[in-house]
Amino acid sequence: MGIYGNYCEKTFRKNFTKHFEWIDFNNELSKQLFQASSRKALALDQSHISKSGKHTQGIGQFWSGCAQAVKHGLEILGIGLIDIDLKDCISMKAVQTPSPKSLAECGLSLPKWYLTCILANKEKLLELSRHIVADSYFAIFEFVDGLVREGFHFVSRFRSNAALMYLHEGEPTGKKSRPRKYVGKIDFDNLDMGKFRQVHIYADEGGFYTAIVYSKSLKRNVRLVVFQPKDGKHILYFSTDTDMSAKDVVEYYRTRFQIEFCYRDGKQFAGLCECQARDFAKLDFAFNASLAAINVAKVVIREHYPAFSMANLKSLLYNAYIMNRFLSYRGSVRTSQ
Repeated sequence: MGIYGNYCEKTFRKNFTKHFEWIDFNNELSKQLFQASSRKALALDQSHISKSGKHTQGIGQFWSGCAQAVKHGLEILGIGLIDIDLKDCISMKAVQTPSPKSLAECGLSLPKWYLTCILANKEKLLELSRHIVADSYFAIFEFVDGLVREGFHFVSRFRSNAALMYLHEGEPTGKKSRPRKYVGKIDFDNLDMGKFRQVHIYADEGGFYTAIVYSKSLKRNVRLVVFQPKDGKHILYFSTDTDMSAKDVVEYYRTRFQIEFCYRDGKQFAGLCECQARDFAKLDFAFNASLAAINVAKVVIREHYPAFSMANLKSLLYNAYIMNRFLSYRGSVRTSQ
């Protein structure tokens, strides 16, 4: 930014310590990019940030999805707003994860920390959507129960061997013991079609079946969608919103992957991994500024260059910058003569 901007590096570095409401800013961009009538949800995902050295705040060992291994560096938790109909995502905010050692000293687990990040912005996030979508890592009682108690609904996936129970739908027996709630564990290779109903969506992929069931791990009833592909093992989608349609459950979860494209574009085109600062405040500003730049670029592409990719837009802007530099120097030379 010091090279291409109108201010020196020191000015940018000082301003990176200032507070900025990233959710409000990015929400205004989302209004330009998304339709008001579209289905929307909040997507969560972590991203590993490569960082060398030993003295950066938050440095530690974190899981890298790209490398499928634990790596030295930083981690951010991204909160994005996804448009289910447009299949696109706007990054709302990124929060840096403290080092595992710091979390252990505070008595916090990673899921508890992630929940804290969501609840710290609860009012603004609830205005965007009540549905939060994340991968199966987040599908644990501590995280899901905390979200539901604060007014959110959670959409995710279970493991293929999850313990799920059929609900008892019979009349009370009148005995003094507690009324029966469940009638047996679900065998996903032999679904009880008296409990499940088939949903006719994406018929070319396989069969989809849905029912309201009880999850032993989450200790609550959920809307379950069992996907049985033509080739491969069954996949279990679920939502804590039992009134949600099976189609919405599947489409909400599948659109979650759009947040990963924000990370990809940020790393390739907006310097997400290139900040040399070492304290939380400056790193936080750098991460959010990088992702916000991608949001701005999406709006520009949608309005002016629909056929462009992110790489095309960056090349166009860089070439325009270089041409302006050439013309500005040419004009100054002519004036001096």
